[in-house]
Amino acid sequence: MGSQKRIPGIRNYLAVDGGMTDNPRLALYGAKYHALYANRADAQPEDTWSVAGKCCESGDMLIWDAALPNPKPGDILAVFATGAYNYSMASHYNRIPKPAVVFAANGKARLVVARETWADLIHRDKPLDTDQE
Repeated sequence: MGSQKRIPGIRNYLAVDGGMTDNPRLALYGAKYHALYANRADAQPEDTWSVAGKCCESGDMLIWDAALPNPKPGDILAVFATGAYNYSMASHYNRIPKPAVVFAANGKARLVVARETWADLIHRDKPLDTDQE
């Protein structure tokens, strides 16, 4: 879980390691998601939180006004049924590597696409020749 920001009388924000780069569906056509803390799945909602990504853009939202327990360090936000096309729609906006893709069913998980590394992201970049301008 990332940072939290409370704006009294307006909204509570919860930042996560994700957002419009790996899930643009909310920004594109208003997809709706449900979430809970995987490590505290039975915890009761305490407040309303809007879940934001890490790009710091007005469209970088994942969930508006979700009833959730107040977040604690170490919480893991699980978002259910994010859609079949997230990986194909993902981008490198702000030079953010793409996340892993994991299939889960019947109590088992299988990694199907490895998380990109920074090296993966820049492997086609060419260094500037500092001797020439």
